[in-house]
Amino acid sequence: MEIKTVGVIGCGLMGGGIAQVAAQAGFKTVVREVNDDVLQKGLARIDKFLSRSVEKGKMTAEQKDAVMANLHGTTELAALKECDIIIEAVVENIDLKKEIFSELDKTCPAHTIFASNTSSLTVTEMAAATNRPDRFVGLHFFNPVPVMKLVEVVRTIATSQETFDKAFAFGTSLGKEPIACKDNSGFVVNLLLVPYLLDAIRAVENGVASVEDIDKGMQLGCGYPMGPLTLLDFVGLDTTYYIANIMFDEYRESKYAPPPLLRKMVMAGYYGRKSGKGFYDYSGDKPVVSDLGL
Repeated sequence: MEIKTVGVIGCGLMGGGIAQVAAQAGFKTVVREVNDDVLQKGLARIDKFLSRSVEKGKMTAEQKDAVMANLHGTTELAALKECDIIIEAVVENIDLKKEIFSELDKTCPAHTIFASNTSSLTVTEMAAATNRPDRFVGLHFFNPVPVMKLVEVVRTIATSQETFDKAFAFGTSLGKEPIACKDNSGFVVNLLLVPYLLDAIRAVENGVASVEDIDKGMQLGCGYPMGPLTLLDFVGLDTTYYIANIMFDEYRESKYAPPPLLRKMVMAGYYGRKSGKGFYDYSGDKPVVSDLGL
């Protein structure tokens, strides 16, 4: 069956971004949040992003209105029952994700494809909570979703070829560049990125170089748009710590083990940009290196 209606669970940074690109691509999009306050904040974020695009001449006011007309917010999970594909973008909690998909499995028609935006959890375990593991995939988008072109399309051992092909084509229809991944923790990007970020933290711990020089070295030496420690602050040290623990539990390899410095920073509330302090302090006019007592 052709995908015409898209459901998104979660209207935070990731879920809201996914809902936005689906609505921009012309799909009727239903986005669900746990309560109306959170939902309205998410929809307002989308409206603000689109308004900036109009101001910059990237779209017309009429195009913006058309996108918003495609978006429908709800606090009821049952409102997604007629969707052709449903993408979950809630917190990285396997029990919560399984509970959501188990409930949806009882109300959605047989053709509905289920997808998770998880960055590190096992898609197979979520699929096992339903009676449609053959119609279950991972669709891992990257933040900010409207800007980042990549989507990882994750195939489990139970995903049918038809489901995978539809999910892959759906990613392309959103204006993304899909890549095919197996259902291993971290998929492609985080499998390679997380050890790199953790090694940068170990370099700080071991006094290899300063925070600024590690970042500058990777920017100028490898042509990266930002250094690893700046990227950690952007992603969130708490998020990286959580993902690293999941991957270490999966692989039991030391390269995925969170360094002590990362654990201490998370315990101290140094999450990066979102908390105002990480490897850099964002309280002033421009970021400065935080005093980590090293």
